[in-house]
Amino acid sequence: MEKVPMTVRGEQKLRSELDVLLKRRPLISQAIAEARELGDLKENAEYHAAREEQGICEAQIRDIEYKLSVAQIIDVKTMPNTGKVIFGTTITLLDLDTDNEVTYCIVGDDEANIKENLISVNSPIARGLIGKMEGDDVAITTPGGQKEFEIVEVKYI
Repeated sequence: MEKVPMTVRGEQKLRSELDVLLKRRPLISQAIAEARELGDLKENAEYHAAREEQGICEAQIRDIEYKLSVAQIIDVKTMPNTGKVIFGTTITLLDLDTDNEVTYCIVGDDEANIKENLISVNSPIARGLIGKMEGDDVAITTPGGQKEFEIVEVKYI
């Protein structure tokens, strides 16, 4: 089974989601039992809704448990900062065309959220940055075309 990289923050987020789902499990079972007492199950909307909710909840629990089982947790805080871009680092880039600075954190596929500047390790920008050093100029092919960046800062936070 191939391990999937995940940050410590990503693991903590999944574990808290799992805790919430595990706490909902008995409530759903109770709702099913109460709906069963109402009588005929063929035309019992409450029963069918509770069963559907149970199915969704169980699927989410299995999904999260699987993700955690194949996760390789990488904590960059425990590594010495060499200035090299690796999984989990936070990188400040200077767009050489527009002089705009942007900061990204390289995370696993499931953690990626561009609105929070969390980019997937498999994204074109991350693939172009991995292995580069602070101060390097990098040309990255993005869906919008070729972009030139300077790596201003690499943080292991």
